[in-house]
Amino acid sequence: MDRSPAVEDAAGQPDLWAAATPAARPKAPRPHYLGHRDRLRERALAGGLSALPDYEVVELLLFRAIPRGDVKPLAKQLLARFGSVSGVLGATVEELKTVPGVGSGLALDLKLIQEAALRTGREAVAKRPVISSWSALVAYVKTALAHEAREQFRVLFLDKKNQLIADEVMNRGTVDHAPVYPREIMRRALELAASAVILVHNHPSGDPTPSAADVDMTRQVIEAARSLRIAVHDHLVVGRDGVASFKALGLI
Repeated sequence: MDRSPAVEDAAGQPDLWAAATPAARPKAPRPHYLGHRDRLRERALAGGLSALPDYEVVELLLFRAIPRGDVKPLAKQLLARFGSVSGVLGATVEELKTVPGVGSGLALDLKLIQEAALRTGREAVAKRPVISSWSALVAYVKTALAHEAREQFRVLFLDKKNQLIADEVMNRGTVDHAPVYPREIMRRALELAASAVILVHNHPSGDPTPSAADVDMTRQVIEAARSLRIAVHDHLVVGRDGVASFKALGLI
């Protein structure tokens, strides 16, 4: 039987729908960082945080403020800029924000971690006689001052049992000098009924070696304290390279 022209024409036409359908494109490769956060967290839980390199510890900190994306480059930039994990946490909000990708929220998160560490260290010092917990004291003052960009002079006021009454900043100065007034230190010691003090200041240069000016100032404080029967147990100089003790060096 002969087919009708309409059927014949339809049979001879190409499949226009098939021609209009684009060929399937190859899938784009997955970004290398997908799943990295979960893998890093699993490694931290399995092997402990102490087994991680510094940049991965900083990455874990950044995860909280930056919920998506690859933060490894930013972690490495922060370490390159500030030198260490403690340097990153010790930097000011303004300094942190000079690193591209760090905003006010992230900077505040990092400073919050440092504040928690400071309070933990202060509690360890406050609960025992300072003289018997010297390593805890050294760790505390280093956390507080090692990365300060300007000189800061602090005094730890102690009671008769050498327990901490107060840790107070008496003065802030420039990159290489913080003025100290012995009479002001003694006035505050009397207000707090302190029996002894420990002097603490930092060297932003990183080298904790006492200067001639440090030695002379310490002698002035000791002289002012002697007449009031207030002991000066030590003067600690803090730098990124360590903590120097006047007593250990034979300067007191």
